[in-house]
Amino acid sequence: MSDDRAAKGRALLEKLTNNPGAIDRFPERFRDYTLEHLFGDVWQGEALALTERSLITCTILTALAREPEQRFHFAAARRLGIPRDKLVEMITHAAHYAGWPNAVGALRSLEDVWPSGE
Repeated sequence: MSDDRAAKGRALLEKLTNNPGAIDRFPERFRDYTLEHLFGDVWQGEALALTERSLITCTILTALAREPEQRFHFAAARRLGIPRDKLVEMITHAAHYAGWPNAVGALRSLEDVWPSGE
């Protein structure tokens, strides 16, 4: 594992989660791939801003109806300063392409981590 990429990945993961040990319970090899490749390389590209990567990830997770991961990434989007209304608009837009039930699940996930009254 590249120490530089792993360190960058861990720093980004901490920024996204406010929890430096967010993935420590995963098996070591999977954790290493996640830190070094996903967050230490893929998420570090310069062609897209971090907030754009976050919104894209939230959109994909909405389309795939991955509610547990949505909660993780919607909370991360909030920490990055993406407005809640932008996430709601993304979910509404995705509903027309990915299906209404997927959007309903995404709205439920968003409400779990970022209640509409906050």
